[in-house]
Amino acid sequence: MENSAQSVTLYFKSGASDKIYTARIDHATDGGFLVNYEYGRRGAALSTGTKTKTPVDHPTALRLFEKLVAEKQSKGYSPGADGTPYLHSDNADKVSGLLPQLLNVIDTHQARQLVDDPRWAMQEKLDGRRLMIRKAGDSVEGINKLGLIVSIAAPIADAVHALPGDMVLDGEAIDDHFHAFDLLSLDGADLRGKACADRYRTLTALIDNADTSPHLRYVDCWTSAADKSEQLAALKAANAEGAVFKHWDAPYTQGRPNSGGTQLKLKFVATVSAVVTKVNQQRSVGVSLLNDGHWQPVGNVTVPANQQTPQLGDVVEIQYLYAHDGGALTQPVLLGFRTDVEPTECVTTQLRYKPS
Repeated sequence: MENSAQSVTLYFKSGASDKIYTARIDHATDGGFLVNYEYGRRGAALSTGTKTKTPVDHPTALRLFEKLVAEKQSKGYSPGADGTPYLHSDNADKVSGLLPQLLNVIDTHQARQLVDDPRWAMQEKLDGRRLMIRKAGDSVEGINKLGLIVSIAAPIADAVHALPGDMVLDGEAIDDHFHAFDLLSLDGADLRGKACADRYRTLTALIDNADTSPHLRYVDCWTSAADKSEQLAALKAANAEGAVFKHWDAPYTQGRPNSGGTQLKLKFVATVSAVVTKVNQQRSVGVSLLNDGHWQPVGNVTVPANQQTPQLGDVVEIQYLYAHDGGALTQPVLLGFRTDVEPTECVTTQLRYKPS
């Protein structure tokens, strides 16, 4: 491990994820300093980036360097080569030890096949913040998609606290309401190895039999081809965000598979997570996506007057109509920052292209 005042190498290892991140202060050729970084899967070719398009003085470079390192450590990276986040550190309580199952995107044709397949159930894809909630005794804590402990709204915490026993819920938080769609454990029993149908039935019984507030509810689920077809049309008509399809017999598997999987999502509105690679003068930023290990620019997006201007290296969420063959986004709208998404997740395979 390299670790000095001018350079640090950090690691993150959880499940199938084994990543490395190196940040350093380099001398610029014509004087001054640059803050550069490399990241990617350990043992593979690393992607590169910089926090300084032009040289800066050393105090500025050091400030940018320290901020960059702190941001990575807050996301679970640590100096230990074994990748154990925050081992024996003050931040150890921020790492939950849990990671959610993440979904790959499908198109309308694939969704129609799953509608007709009795092995797949369907739920509404909600436009909220992905959140797991762990209740242990009197403690109720939120866990984001990076596996880090985060704050949750008091009404949600109170509603979960009212449930009997200990548990881990998975769902979406929208304002001060939590919409649960899965149950990962109950009273010390790990349910992730059980079939999705069994977990869902246990979840609905848990909430139906408890005196819970309106701030906690479960997401409806449809299993017959007729119900799925009817509800899919209704969701589109209601301008919902999309639908999620889950293999009814599959266990819960953390992380995102390279392709396919047992939980898939259909988006009615196209969105993409992208990295800011250029800050323009007229309140707009240029964004890029990874394509075979290289950053591919996909256009500029205007920063709304009520939003903070992102900085180089920030991950942002963008809504768009479709992408052209070259990847350029049509009618992009900046939705906000994504602190729970890594730059390496911002890949061109997210894009929905203009129909031919």
